[in-house]
Amino acid sequence: MKSAPMKPAAALPMPLVWTFDGPFERCLADLEDTLRRAIVGIGDVSRIALQIDLSLPALKRRVDAGDALQPAWGRFVARLAGYGLPSAPRLRRLRAAGPLATLVIAYRK
Repeated sequence: MKSAPMKPAAALPMPLVWTFDGPFERCLADLEDTLRRAIVGIGDVSRIALQIDLSLPALKRRVDAGDALQPAWGRFVARLAGYGLPSAPRLRRLRAAGPLATLVIAYRK
């Protein structure tokens, strides 16, 4: 008896990636706005995984320029909790220079 050939799994779309630079609070506001727009475009929040990369050298430059991290970061994280994401965003702290923040939205099976 022959078994039916296995159908290859449907490939997931490539992750969506945006970068943000500038004052810390503005970057957080732009990141959140982009996330909201992406969620509207994707439609199914339960199928996405979120990652935020923060460049430590860029963050240090912002702090040296007088930007405060708190309470902006705390408010940002609290707002994200209201988006219905299946899990909290993964935060990666990068030692490499680059843009202050990178938002990556990937699709999950």
